[in-house]
Amino acid sequence: MVKQATEETADEVTPETGRMPRRIVLGVTGSVAAYKAAELARLWVKAEFTVDVVMTAAACRFVAPLTFQALTGRPVWREMWQESAGDGMQHIALSRGAQAIVVAPASADFLGRAAQGRADDVLSALCLARECPLFVAPAMNQQMWSHPATQRNVAALRADGVEVLGPDSGELACGETGEGRMLSPEAIAATVSAYGDEFGALLAGRRVLLTAGPTFEAIDPVRGLTNRSSGKMGFALARAAAQAGAKVTLVTGPVSLPTPMDVTRIGVVSAQEMADAVFAHVDRADIFIGVAAVADYAPAASAAQKLKKEANETLTLALRATTDILAELAQRAPKVFRVGFAAESQDITALGETKRRRKQLPLLIANRAQDAINADDNEVILLDDDGAHPLPRMEKTLLARVLIEEVAKRFHEWVKRV
Repeated sequence: MVKQATEETADEVTPETGRMPRRIVLGVTGSVAAYKAAELARLWVKAEFTVDVVMTAAACRFVAPLTFQALTGRPVWREMWQESAGDGMQHIALSRGAQAIVVAPASADFLGRAAQGRADDVLSALCLARECPLFVAPAMNQQMWSHPATQRNVAALRADGVEVLGPDSGELACGETGEGRMLSPEAIAATVSAYGDEFGALLAGRRVLLTAGPTFEAIDPVRGLTNRSSGKMGFALARAAAQAGAKVTLVTGPVSLPTPMDVTRIGVVSAQEMADAVFAHVDRADIFIGVAAVADYAPAASAAQKLKKEANETLTLALRATTDILAELAQRAPKVFRVGFAAESQDITALGETKRRRKQLPLLIANRAQDAINADDNEVILLDDDGAHPLPRMEKTLLARVLIEEVAKRFHEWVKRV
């Protein structure tokens, strides 16, 4: 039986539980995939979420608002100046008390408007005025998704802290095959439902120290040895750790990524500078996560002036080993829960486990270097005393949340033993 639709935003305490009900705002934009949003609403209602649906004018051309009203038992919001909206402030009030706003499907047009901070319809205004996480699940033709403009918009949204779910690859509504399919309603529902109040308390009161990015080892004033690490995984983990309630310090090599909210950033260049910064702060940390691609070797001496190229001359560089930060921490900070990363090109599990044992790490996260470098998604294997635990490939911001959950779980178990 469908519940009576009301004008409320479901912020009252339920007498049965004595707590605030769980509520999600579902935004639907103009895409053939809009029919999947109906299934998404049904899944959340079945999971006992209150679902408020906001539709753009284009979305209403694909699915009738009455469909969502029947599924959720609540009115569907379509216009900024909807007469039934009381004081006319639903574009602000709807996000208050919501666990998240989820725009699924998110069209290319919506992504561009959201990236620009537009607020000229009820959905874009709601996203701009929110006090809760925003998720977008893109759905469009493969050429539209891969277009540089769309990718710029997606990058801007990620930089603003928006979680981008997908898209998936496969057969598209236009008959073509490629990347652009909206993720399945089941995958979206499971991901968003996990972003509850519980995550924000996982590391409350704890201090997390991370490293990220490459290092740069100077050969002379203009040249150096470095690697292709983008820093994306480390920055995503720093943001996720902060969202989990931790006080986060991020030691990063030279990258141009924006500093995540509520994260203290320490910029370094060389492996030795990174080691010095880590050793200076690790005594105040509960958890250390070494994500940076720290150089294994550096020039034995750096030239004071730019080296000049001579015809037919061979240049030989003498290299010295850099400080092994993870190995050093086993001796310097045995009471800190230490997590390492290993990027291997082959035999990932075997080589990762060898590294974990050699460096005395409670947890090591291994991945294929070829797949992870400069990519927005990744596939990893967790290695601990209980064996290998592979995770499916997922976007790095989502993977970061999953990894922080795994780190927190193992940390709390580890604390009980030490």
